[in-house]
Amino acid sequence: MKLTKLVGCDEGECPSVYLTDRGTYAFQGTHLIEHGRDIPAHEAMVEIPIDLIRKAISDGVL
Repeated sequence: MKLTKLVGCDEGECPSVYLTDRGTYAFQGTHLIEHGRDIPAHEAMVEIPIDLIRKAISDGVL
């Protein structure tokens, strides 16, 4: 899968939003372990700052 960074830091070690070559978005963020939700084993929950989503929207990438 090819990822194109849409918004995030330049170092690659902070929350970011990517566009995939499959026409979907991928989110990099803190992996949440103790979230209290029952989710399938093939899925994960990540936490990203609201300001990152706002920036992605204001930049027109979401």
